[in-house]
Amino acid sequence: MTTASALPISLEFFPPKTPEGADKLRAVRQKLYALKPEFCSVTYGAGGSTQQGTFGTVGEILAEGIDAASHFSCIGATRASVRQELAELRAMGVKRLVALRGDLPSGYGAGGEFQYASDLVGFIRAETGDAFHIEVAAYPEVHPQAPSPEADLKALAAKVNAGASSAITQYFYNADAYFRFVDEARRLGVAVPIVPGVMPIISSTQLMRFSDACGAEIPRWIRQRLVHFGDDAASIKAFGLDVVASLCERLVAGGASAIHFYTMNQSAATLDICRRLGR
Repeated sequence: MTTASALPISLEFFPPKTPEGADKLRAVRQKLYALKPEFCSVTYGAGGSTQQGTFGTVGEILAEGIDAASHFSCIGATRASVRQELAELRAMGVKRLVALRGDLPSGYGAGGEFQYASDLVGFIRAETGDAFHIEVAAYPEVHPQAPSPEADLKALAAKVNAGASSAITQYFYNADAYFRFVDEARRLGVAVPIVPGVMPIISSTQLMRFSDACGAEIPRWIRQRLVHFGDDAASIKAFGLDVVASLCERLVAGGASAIHFYTMNQSAATLDICRRLGR
């Protein structure tokens, strides 16, 4: 069994919106590279709205000597546009993609030639063969738009059957939800790695906002403690470190093959968690 100290990790960033943000993220990355991440991924805005920033940040990470994965969404896209963007990424030296359906920008109607992420995965494989390691999303607590847990699991299986190499989960704080999800996926024939995504607790208001938007559950005991701490940032940080480090320890003990950290473009919390894990 992989120990926590030897566990492969990956890191997620979002493309900065300002030159100051870009400078800050460069400094954050240099601190986090001490963890020797397997790769770093960069998110993609609704309808590809951050594409230039995403590809630019991916290029910087590659130039820093770290493997980089570009998020790549297909909603509203055409086969021709996807083909062109895949060629651009290959030319940059990108070998990993996080293939997502994505969201349309507000004000746009339905459109594009891809309905599901599985359609995108199949198209990438047909166009590029094994040129890319393709990650897809998984939802231990069920995608908020899924009609049922069974439909959500079948959607993951469809992405894997279309050619996905592995999956990264939405963040969660209930390890049992992750283990049950993996067991159910295995029974459906999903054999690829399902890597748990972990969100450090940095700010209670930020966490509540993100969780309400994406459907990730904050267990009541965690939510109540965060409410109790109010604006006490030091107590929130200490409590969050205990909660998330314990979650990671349980994931490792239960057989997780790697952990993907949603860094929120900050270094301290992820570094503190990894120190607790002996890295």
